[in-house]
Amino acid sequence: MWEGLRQHYERWKTRILTPFLRKAPERKDAFQTWSGIPVPRLLLPEDPDPDYMDRLGFPGDYPFTRGVYPTMYRGRLWTMRQYAGYGTAEETNARFHYLLQAGQTGLSVAFDLPTQLGYDADHPLAAGEVGKVGVSISSLEDMERLFAGIPLERVSTSMTINAPAAVIWAMYIAVAKKQGAEVRRLRGTIQNDILKEYTARGTYIFPPRPSMRLITDTFRFAAREVPKWNPISISGYHIREAGSTAVQEVAFTLANAIAYVEAARQAGLEVDAFAPRLSFFFNAHNNFFEEIAKFRAARRLWARIMRQRFGAQDPRSWRLRFHTQTGGSTLTAQQPENNIVRVTLQALAAVLGGTQSLHTNSMDEALWLPTEKSARIALRTQQIIAYESGVADTVDPLAGAYFVEYLTDQIETRAQAYLQRIDELGGALAAIEQGYIQREIQDAAYRYQQAVESGEQIIVGVNAFQVEEDARDLEALVVDPALEEAQRQRLAALRQRRDNAAVQEVLARIEAAARRDDEPLMPLFIAAVERDATLGEIIGVLREVWGEYRPPLWL
Repeated sequence: MWEGLRQHYERWKTRILTPFLRKAPERKDAFQTWSGIPVPRLLLPEDPDPDYMDRLGFPGDYPFTRGVYPTMYRGRLWTMRQYAGYGTAEETNARFHYLLQAGQTGLSVAFDLPTQLGYDADHPLAAGEVGKVGVSISSLEDMERLFAGIPLERVSTSMTINAPAAVIWAMYIAVAKKQGAEVRRLRGTIQNDILKEYTARGTYIFPPRPSMRLITDTFRFAAREVPKWNPISISGYHIREAGSTAVQEVAFTLANAIAYVEAARQAGLEVDAFAPRLSFFFNAHNNFFEEIAKFRAARRLWARIMRQRFGAQDPRSWRLRFHTQTGGSTLTAQQPENNIVRVTLQALAAVLGGTQSLHTNSMDEALWLPTEKSARIALRTQQIIAYESGVADTVDPLAGAYFVEYLTDQIETRAQAYLQRIDELGGALAAIEQGYIQREIQDAAYRYQQAVESGEQIIVGVNAFQVEEDARDLEALVVDPALEEAQRQRLAALRQRRDNAAVQEVLARIEAAARRDDEPLMPLFIAAVERDATLGEIIGVLREVWGEYRPPLWL
């Protein structure tokens, strides 16, 4: 190690590493390979590199290229958070218990389409969709059944919900309170990222500006009442699933994040009051080194944005903490066993890129909802990487590789160019309203599909190396269609026995608050669900006040 870097290292060791180790010791006293070769915590360049501190630095310190924590996985492995949800709350609850018993370390909830769009299970537009792509949640009673036997104060829960996220979160908080949990100790994440819905996913309800008000309201409530909760997971995952490149995934995700920070500041929040709890959600695709470099570049870019653009003073505000899910759009219905290999490479890229939590897709997800067996294989993929591969024993093992650093720099530079263009258009919201981001994603998706159809891009089992096969040979998970009627009956019974006058009173208060720009909504949502107001009733009130979003015809 050259002398100038040694001085920086000693300062980092004294200022950051030693205090961190006192709070969070490493998993082992010593790490070594299976041949007995010692594995150092951190490796540094031997030859002078004047750009090292600006471009890489030390883990747990600005610019966080090498990771957001000083010891990374030597201290604690990433959270293995398998996404699960189907049918009724009871069925999903059973899957949660199964995954926890299999070694999963965090919960991640998939909601069905009616829930994502703010409709109760008995709404006419919910017909045929109840419980199909996730769990059906219409009431606090549903949420109680979903988490029966699971102490919410002791688990970390992620919920993939966007437009109605504040109401679903209110239900979660209400369940925790009924369990006797201390709300301030709850840990988890609501996705709550509405901007990417307008460009990539489509489960929006309200126009963008009232939607942004809901998000800043959750920021404020989290900072004051639930300080360990992440009130948003700013998502590049769905941008990538819609067809973007890795560069676009970074750029458009960070552009949305900038918009959320600006909206929160305009709402009167100090940046360091909410920024430490911002979290991100990225995809992991098949181009192994590009994916690793993408994660490293995103961390560095975000650190600079928060420090230089927004003047954040708290180092926690500079850290880009993220969850990763392997690429659903990369999975093939043909030869689905091949997906195990794809997911393994993607998961390994996420780990080498420094993810904080990880979901590995099941091999059969291109065909149907995962079976227990395929979900277990997906979880075992993470566990083998964690406990058998050795990649978690040293921090940022690929740092300094010429190719990795080249790709990291390239992704950062190209993403910065996109961010500059979006700023010129007036920011992410304006760029969405003008269709710029949507067109960029569509063009990238079209170019990729052309490459697949021409054979330039090989997809094993799809346009090369095909075999005769019959999907009927595989085990399938089937959702019982009778559950929809059962959910309807439960809702009817709930509406009969609850205090409907109390429900109408709190819904009227929500309507009045929604008509004012500065009235907090989260406390009212909690009060409403505690009185057994349903998701659809609460969202219906907001629909009446704010209207629904309709994309421009030219998009």
